[in-house]
Amino acid sequence: MHRILRPLGRPVTYARWLHLVIPMAFVAIWLFIDMERAWVVGLLVVPLGLIPAVRLEEGIQAQLLLTPRERGRPDASITVAPAATWRDRWRTVLWLEARLVMAGLAMMTTVWLPSTAADLIARGFGGPPVVFGWMASLPSGRWWLIPLALVPLAVMLACVVLAGNVITFIARALLGPSAGERLTALEERTELLLERNRIAREIHDSIGHALTVAVVQAGAARAAGDPAFTDRALAAIEETGRAALEDLERVLLVLRETGLPASQRPTLLEADRLIESARGSGAAVEAELSGALELVPGPVSREGYRILQEALTNVLRHSGPVPVRIRMAVLGRRLEMDVTNPLSGPAPGGKGGSGLRGIRERAALLGGEAQTGAHDGEWRVRVRLPLDTLI
Repeated sequence: MHRILRPLGRPVTYARWLHLVIPMAFVAIWLFIDMERAWVVGLLVVPLGLIPAVRLEEGIQAQLLLTPRERGRPDASITVAPAATWRDRWRTVLWLEARLVMAGLAMMTTVWLPSTAADLIARGFGGPPVVFGWMASLPSGRWWLIPLALVPLAVMLACVVLAGNVITFIARALLGPSAGERLTALEERTELLLERNRIAREIHDSIGHALTVAVVQAGAARAAGDPAFTDRALAAIEETGRAALEDLERVLLVLRETGLPASQRPTLLEADRLIESARGSGAAVEAELSGALELVPGPVSREGYRILQEALTNVLRHSGPVPVRIRMAVLGRRLEMDVTNPLSGPAPGGKGGSGLRGIRERAALLGGEAQTGAHDGEWRVRVRLPLDTLI
């Protein structure tokens, strides 16, 4: 019993009912103008729903009254944005039509069921029906008609809960994020998780290492009591601290850039900026870019930029300013990228560090593959990303 009555104690139940009856104000104005052609209201909302801003207004209202707990959340089931495509506009039109139908049903329920209860009570006390004349056929003055009036009232309360759930379901279906909006949200969340993991690895590998070295060197210098050793220890601490500050600045740069919307983040069209930056660090970069990079889908282009950035960063960090060859091409329905550089020492064992792991993770999320490792005396990062899965 408590489970059945629980929805009646929730404020959202009555907020949804308020949302249901709001359109009746618009209908009442039209009925004041022309009561015989109420169906015209359904035609008037068609051009209204085609206005992009109407979807924004309806989304705000629906999110506020139908799903208040989701308000302001990035994963809200009802989007708050103007219509960006014609499909979104027609979905808004369908939503407005559904609101009118549901509002009409809500008003009939609100009027008819309480009126039925009032007539039953009136007949129970022996009086004439107040609203529905056909109830005059009911026996007059029968006491059992009075408690029977609770039935339409209970049905009305059940309709309040049910209609609220139905209009919320319709709102999520018609005002929910489009396929493009869901893809953008998924991309932004994926990017955020990748960058968080990357930052955690960077802080652990770089900053943690630097602090450990500084603590060990400082402790050894204090224990040695040798001025010459102390000078060397301080120089090592200085060098390690400077490198750590550079790594920290790079991590903070990533944090600042992550705050940008996905559509404003760098793409492969800005790959020249990365190449020039690597050249400015002393590396001799030979780049060969071919194919229509401007036709690469946004998610692939943005992740491809990050992969190239990480590959060049790894070259400079582990091999220094060595010659680097970059080959990037759009071939059919895939993007191919190869970054190679000569090995300055023995090839690292295992699967590489956190940067290489991040490259493989990015490629896997897009349905592609990435291979990293030694090849013919060189270190190679080879990436293949499909394009047709996102077009």
